[in-house]
Amino acid sequence: MKRLIYSPGEPSGIGIDLIIQLATSDFWEKIKLPIIVLADPLLLINRAKLLKRKITVVKACEDNLIRQNKRAQIKTITLSKCKNHTPGKLFKANASYTLKNLDHGIKLALDDKNTALVTGPLSKENIIKVEKDFTGHTERIQELTNSDDVLMLLASNRIKVALATTHIPLKDVAASINTKTLKTKIEILNKELKSKFGISKPKIKMLGLNPHAGEGGKIGVEETEILYPLAKELRAKGINISDPVSADTAFTKKNLAQTDAYFAMYHDQALPVLKALSFGSSINITLGVPIIRTSVDHGVALDIAGTGNADPSSLIEAFKRAQRLV
Repeated sequence: MKRLIYSPGEPSGIGIDLIIQLATSDFWEKIKLPIIVLADPLLLINRAKLLKRKITVVKACEDNLIRQNKRAQIKTITLSKCKNHTPGKLFKANASYTLKNLDHGIKLALDDKNTALVTGPLSKENIIKVEKDFTGHTERIQELTNSDDVLMLLASNRIKVALATTHIPLKDVAASINTKTLKTKIEILNKELKSKFGISKPKIKMLGLNPHAGEGGKIGVEETEILYPLAKELRAKGINISDPVSADTAFTKKNLAQTDAYFAMYHDQALPVLKALSFGSSINITLGVPIIRTSVDHGVALDIAGTGNADPSSLIEAFKRAQRLV
């Protein structure tokens, strides 16, 4: 049976708020696949009271999956108790609980191709307190699925952006730019734009690493030594990718209209543009792995957790995309 698994992320953030808001809205019964939430039922109940929403929480089983989603009813799988239910502040005691839910969601999706994983925002800061090498959802999924490589793609109706590097310090980006890694990631992007988005001949625009795409080697050599030769090699293999272009002009109205996806060298090179154009209506998709995983485009928003002011738009889009993909 096809199903959607939701890992809410940081319990002190808005990931819990959002699923309660959706469960008590018209959306809940309109989506065709059953949604199962990996959470402590008491956390959901206490947060719903704070949000002044009436819900019931039931244990997920085959019988209630057949009936799909019933408004104000949340189906759950409970792995452990959440230690502190207070919104708006991080608690180290909750870090292991958060990570356990994420890991189980990845396992469920890996074990069953009819299961898609949707994730809420988590706090890397908090999880690092108990697992110092943790760097994010994307890297965790790569690790637990034993995938050779992984690609982070953020997408909306207006723009799609893939990242060569993700959550690493800016000073480490140049050393991470190499032909083998970039080639693999671009091939993943090209393949999955076709399979997941139905784009038959994707047009990919590659961003240069340096200002003005290096200006012929005057401002850095990564473009002349790595990116230009790679683009030529990939085009010879039938991938429609541009030579490296300057990021400061890559996102003009004309370029946006002519581009299916951008391939950026680092996290903040392109994501500010995506979020300026589509924040709240874009989603994060993990490519190159044997599971379907979508996520929201925002963080834990501790400042509004528990207030009822969280915008569920991105989570709605994440569920819709996961449903289409599964």
